[in-house]
Amino acid sequence: MMHPQKTVYWLQGGGCGGDTFSFLGSEFPDVIELFRRLNLQLLWHPSLSNSSPADHELLLSNILTGEQPLDILLVEGSVICGPAGTGMFDTKNGQPKKELIYNLAAQAGLVLAVGTCACFGGFGSDQVTEATGLQFARKERGGLLGVNYRSKNGQPVVNLAGCPCHHDVIVGALISAATEVAWELDEYQRPIEWFSTTVHQGCTRNEYHEYRVEESDFGEMGCLFFHMGCAGPLVPGPCNKLLWNQQSSKPRAGVPCFGCTDPDFPRATPFFQTPNIEGIPISLPMGVNRAHYMVYKGMAAAAAPEHLKKRTSKV
Repeated sequence: MMHPQKTVYWLQGGGCGGDTFSFLGSEFPDVIELFRRLNLQLLWHPSLSNSSPADHELLLSNILTGEQPLDILLVEGSVICGPAGTGMFDTKNGQPKKELIYNLAAQAGLVLAVGTCACFGGFGSDQVTEATGLQFARKERGGLLGVNYRSKNGQPVVNLAGCPCHHDVIVGALISAATEVAWELDEYQRPIEWFSTTVHQGCTRNEYHEYRVEESDFGEMGCLFFHMGCAGPLVPGPCNKLLWNQQSSKPRAGVPCFGCTDPDFPRATPFFQTPNIEGIPISLPMGVNRAHYMVYKGMAAAAAPEHLKKRTSKV
């Protein structure tokens, strides 16, 4: 059954364009097939649209006056508010782009923040660029649109976190938006469909973590949490379940999870070091009691199977 047509506008703020690259990597379905099956009319995407600047300006004018309905607004990249709150570090036709984002959000039926920068500010927050997210500034509610913002359909901004956001999450969110499936969100307005479990779940190094078979260098097979800075047990996200290019993830490829779905990403400490006190990680897996965890891990390390300690298990 063909769904009623909905219009889509994709806007890029202060960012690298990585979420667009991720989105274009979707294969099942690919982007063209996705829009066709969902009966989505793409009004504008900076990498896919070829209308003239004059036609684009007319389109924007019609959206902002309400003459052109806007059902789904996707914003990629942070909202740049610097210097000194003017937004003049990121402009369009001489006007701060933050004003355009604000005005488009006022016309949109639903707003999707694509990527951690759009969700929480990401790179550039707390810096001279004064980057913020659409409805959060790091973990603080507010952002550009304010705590009480609701789209025309009565919903807050839906945060599709990740650096970049996984293409299957973007595609899934568009499917939900097109078919009007109700959202269930966590405290940071991320859909629990993809953000209710940690990156750790599904990691092929889980058995090494359970027996505390640790690594302190690259190229080995053991757990990267205790020394190498892996944030997999600390943050929610679909990596290791929705594999990149249908093949792999950072931990599977030997690179620690950077925790890029967290509102405080990027963290101030080095990516490849685990902050610790006397070898004990400062941050422990979500919901874990420190005393119980350390007793358990000490016993588990003593009981580790030989095939794990010798790294002969090809998990």
